[in-house]
Amino acid sequence: MKLVRFNNPAFQFFNEDFNNIFKNLDTMYPSKHQHNIAFNNIPAVNVKENDGAFEIEVAAPGLKKEDFKLSLHENRLSISTKKEQSSEEKTEQYTRQEFNYSSFQRTFTLPKSVDGEKIEATYSDGILHVNLPKKEEIKPAVKEIVVA
Repeated sequence: MKLVRFNNPAFQFFNEDFNNIFKNLDTMYPSKHQHNIAFNNIPAVNVKENDGAFEIEVAAPGLKKEDFKLSLHENRLSISTKKEQSSEEKTEQYTRQEFNYSSFQRTFTLPKSVDGEKIEATYSDGILHVNLPKKEEIKPAVKEIVVA
């Protein structure tokens, strides 16, 4: 099988319009770092399991531990943030004020084996670590019955 370039004149208008979208973004946001304004709101998450617990790692650099809100309702854990920043620059000729607002929310359905009373969270080096300990198994008591 060969890979052939598709060049249909009927779709030429689409290709031009599509390319113009990105040219307009470059005009509106000349800095390369500003292209991720609306596209990177949901952080990457890792979920690990070991014998005694589950661990959730949320990659959220640039935040403080106070920016996070964790809540547990029934067996659903919600992790969210809201962060607002504003900066104002004044010179003799103009005033510029910029607002930056970012937020996200992730909800995880937890297995029934998680002990909701012992959930702990820490934030370091741009990663939120949520430790979800498992409940200790209640083993049925063995009772010997004496035959009379």
